[in-house]
Amino acid sequence: MTVPSQDILETFENPFPKRTYTIDTVCPEFTSICPVTGQPDFGTLTISYIPDQKCVELKSLKLYLQEYRNHGAFYEQVTNLILDALVAATQPRWMKIEAAFTPRGGIRTTVIVEHPDAANV
Repeated sequence: MTVPSQDILETFENPFPKRTYTIDTVCPEFTSICPVTGQPDFGTLTISYIPDQKCVELKSLKLYLQEYRNHGAFYEQVTNLILDALVAATQPRWMKIEAAFTPRGGIRTTVIVEHPDAANV
């Protein structure tokens, strides 16, 4: 399985680059593949960011996220790959992705990643 390409992500100019504001995008139907079982993993992604000069275009984001339906990776890798791709595309002042996956075997997992990394700020 190939890694989804961030080349599909499109951006547009931030209409208010001098203002600090947060954009929250919720993707309640995210799907990826468990690399061990090959079964689908379902979750809700919440993407929050403070844009600088660029904002992510939502149709391209949807198409990018759909590529994960055929990508086998653990929750931690998927979440970090998405953050890296969105940071590369938009170069935000700040971004956080919360990936809340549905329970498997009675265990629920949520992965939260941030840019810049709070531990290194």
